[in-house]
Amino acid sequence: MMQIELNGKPHALADGQNLAQLVAALDLTGKGIAVAVNRQVVPSRQWPQRLLAEADRVDVVRAIGGG
Repeated sequence: MMQIELNGKPHALADGQNLAQLVAALDLTGKGIAVAVNRQVVPSRQWPQRLLAEADRVDVVRAIGGG
């Protein structure tokens, strides 16, 4: 197990998880979200290749409509 920071709070993950797996575990697949790791936005097409590491800071932002 490893520990990351998810939206400012500690979050435990299995070793070797990628960003796509994290998004799926959070039940956010297909939702309008943006994800940044260590303050760098990661395009959704790169999520399967982006492995997470101990102490990574992950921010998930959900797009909302409005005007």
